[in-house]
Amino acid sequence: MFIAQTNFAQNDTLPKKLTLTGDFRFRVEPDWDSRKSDGTFRDNRTRLRYRMRFGANYRFNNWVQIGARLRTGISGKQQDPQLTLGDNFNEGGTLPIGLEKAFAQFSVDWFQGWLGKNTFPFEKQNELFWSDNVYPDGIAAQTKWSTGLSWIESIGINSGYFIIASNNGPLNDDSSFSGIQIVSSHAKQRITLFPGFYYFNSLPDIPDGNGTFTIDYSIVHVGGRFELLEQPKIGVEVDWYRNVENYTNNDSITNQLKDQQNGIVLSLRAGQLKKKGDWKARVTYMRLERFSAVDYLAQNDWARWDYTSQGSLDGRLTNYQGMELMLGYMITDNIKVNSRYFLVEQLIPYGPFSETGQRIRFDVDIGF
Repeated sequence: MFIAQTNFAQNDTLPKKLTLTGDFRFRVEPDWDSRKSDGTFRDNRTRLRYRMRFGANYRFNNWVQIGARLRTGISGKQQDPQLTLGDNFNEGGTLPIGLEKAFAQFSVDWFQGWLGKNTFPFEKQNELFWSDNVYPDGIAAQTKWSTGLSWIESIGINSGYFIIASNNGPLNDDSSFSGIQIVSSHAKQRITLFPGFYYFNSLPDIPDGNGTFTIDYSIVHVGGRFELLEQPKIGVEVDWYRNVENYTNNDSITNQLKDQQNGIVLSLRAGQLKKKGDWKARVTYMRLERFSAVDYLAQNDWARWDYTSQGSLDGRLTNYQGMELMLGYMITDNIKVNSRYFLVEQLIPYGPFSETGQRIRFDVDIGF
C-alpha cells in the first residue's frame, strides 16, 4: 500500500481536479495513577478535548498534484493536535491553527514521490515509533511492483530524507532523518512484511531548542502482520526495533541507559473499521527501551510524561512498558466511536521511583 496516497481520489482516466477532506474529533480523557520520578503523583484529571482538520488536494493531471491541510493544535506540540476545552485560549477567544501538510506529489506507474511536508511514507501499524500527528519535512520516494510469483506477490521500496532542524550550514550539520524500507506481500496478501532501517543524525536530547547534547540513532526495524482468519477478520501484528549505535563512550548518557536500545510491540486484533456496522477490538503489549525510538517523535497517547520541566511541551514516550485495550464501532460510514485504555510503567527510573500512569480515551470521529 502506498501510504501517502490514502487521502487522494484516484482516477487515471478522468482526474478529479479538487478534492476536499476534513474531520472533527471530540474526546473525553480521564487520567489517574500518574506517579512522578520523585514518588509524588500528578493530580488526577478529566479533560474534554477536540481536534479539527481541513485539507485540499488539487490534481493537475494524472501524475502531478499538490496538497495542504490545516489543523488545530499548539505549534510547539507536534505530537498532539487536540485542544482542551477552556485551556488558556481566553473566554470566547480564537484557537491556535497550523499548517500540517504542504506538498507536491508525483505518481507514474510503479513510482510515487513527494516534496515538502507530508505523511510519514513508511509502512507502520501503530504510533509507538512515529506519531500519526508528526509530518516530516523533506523528500520521499515509493515504488511497488507485482512479481507474478507464487511465494511473493508484490514488493515495494519506501525511502526518504527529512530535515528535523536546519542549522543553516551543510546538510550533514542538520538534524535529519533518513530511512529505507522493503514491503512485501505473501500467501494471497495474508502476510505482509516490512523490514527497514532508519538513521537519525544529530538529534537534540531535548526538543524545541533546549537540548544539552546531540545524539545519533541507527534503528533496525522488522515489522509484519499476519491475517489469521478472514471471517471474522483476526490478525496479529509484530514490530521489533534495535538501535545499533554504540553509546559506550558517550559521557552525556548515564550508564544505566547506554544499553537501552531494544523495542517490541505485539498486537492481536479482531474486526475492522471501514463502513457502517463494522467493529474492531485490539490488545497491544509493548516494551520500548530508552533509545529504541526518538521519544518526542513517537506518540504521546499512552502517558502524561513530557519535557515540560525542560522547557518543551513534547512528550517523552520511550523507556516504558505497558498495554492497551481498544474497542471501536462505526455508527455510520463516516462516524466512528473508539475507546482505549492504557496502563504503563517506566523501565529505568530517572529518580527514586519509576513513573506510572493509567488513562482512558473515548473518541467520537466525524469525517468527510
